[in-house]
Amino acid sequence: MNLHTSSDSAAARGLRALMQGRVVSRGDDDYSRTRKIWNGAVENEPALFAVCESAVDVQAAVRIARQHGLALSVRGGGHDWAGRALQRDGLVIDLSRMRQVVVDPQARVATVAGGAMANKLAAAAGAHGLVAALGNCGTVSVAGLTLGGGYGPLSGSCGLAADNLLGAEIVLADGRRVTAGPDAEPDLFWALRGGGGNFGVVTSLRIRLHPAPDMLAGSLIYDWNEAGKVLRRYAAFAPATPDELGVSVGMMSGPDGEPVLIVVPLWNGERRQGERVMEGLRALGSPLSVQVGPATYSDMLAQFDAWVEAMDGHHWELRTRWLPALTAEAADLIVAARARAPSPDCSVFWHHFHGAATRVVPAATAFGMRNEHLMIEILAGWKPDGDGAAHRRWAQDLWQSLAPFALPGGYANLLGPNDREQAAGAFGGNAARLRMLKRRFDPDGVFASALLLPAE
Repeated sequence: MNLHTSSDSAAARGLRALMQGRVVSRGDDDYSRTRKIWNGAVENEPALFAVCESAVDVQAAVRIARQHGLALSVRGGGHDWAGRALQRDGLVIDLSRMRQVVVDPQARVATVAGGAMANKLAAAAGAHGLVAALGNCGTVSVAGLTLGGGYGPLSGSCGLAADNLLGAEIVLADGRRVTAGPDAEPDLFWALRGGGGNFGVVTSLRIRLHPAPDMLAGSLIYDWNEAGKVLRRYAAFAPATPDELGVSVGMMSGPDGEPVLIVVPLWNGERRQGERVMEGLRALGSPLSVQVGPATYSDMLAQFDAWVEAMDGHHWELRTRWLPALTAEAADLIVAARARAPSPDCSVFWHHFHGAATRVVPAATAFGMRNEHLMIEILAGWKPDGDGAAHRRWAQDLWQSLAPFALPGGYANLLGPNDREQAAGAFGGNAARLRMLKRRFDPDGVFASALLLPAE
């Protein structure tokens, strides 16, 4: 071992004495592999990793960290672009060995371990003709997605991922393990649905599942020269979107490296109606490619996961905005920005928040934005030897140019540590209650590396 301080060494010994799982220290042969996350730009080097096998291991890790004064962070899927999972010189609670998923098809409930990936839950639910309200990426953790809100193509028919959380087991800052739900620790349960990992380490979740008898999914790809026309037609199409239809739109590079516009729909409802709706999407322009048909949620995730896997280890900068609608001016700004992107790995995506997710009372969960809107993701990606400054500037410039069209705040799961102005508006009228609960459940700021909460 090559630990930096005697305290780190003592903490490692204490963990090894108490944990069933592995303890990885700086200097160990598997340190680099254990430290790896999706965003290769993150350089934080934790002192220790507690690779947990159970909630008991998590409790031991929390207690040892506090005993030795080590800052804590939690790693689930390793997709948080800002690198919050890797606490510099701290102790990382790594949940990558806790990925069990158990489905009760009669109750339509899945019990999901804290490190389980979305694609595993989708496959397990799909085996019973059921579906969970998840996002568009299969390799993010269900817990991370859900705790921050969880946009996805089923938001219109099933609500956010957070709206489908039925209960959770969580290890608190003092090492206690508690169950939170509507009838047990209801304040904590409220905070978990949108307030992120600020209140403890979620080791297990109970997730509501939904029937998925006639799902249609796929993609429509349009030539870049049609982007402006297609987006103007999409802006007129979006307000009448049925609850059963979820649509993500992206500007990214095609196989030849040239930009294309991609529309990714998912229909969860009556088949014939869905086919008519898909024809409406096709009529937005003259697509180069149409691959839409009967599919499972796992099929939809696989579309994105191939891209996500190819981009693993790239360097990333993300920005996010909430737009109440796609105006012609905002669409033209986005098209122009993507056209001048510094590399082919820069993309812009948006997700339509509508339907069931908008009919939840804002104060019912910590996720306070319940008006219909588009959640914009600005992704600047570059290879490790690329010009990081140019890519960061491109993302920042587009983010800034969209400010006149944007709502206050932004999707907290995508905010970085410096996005305090957006964090102030991200939770709306729920901010004060979240701050109060943070003081109650984590008074010493043990989980300070978690999702950004608004300042006092």
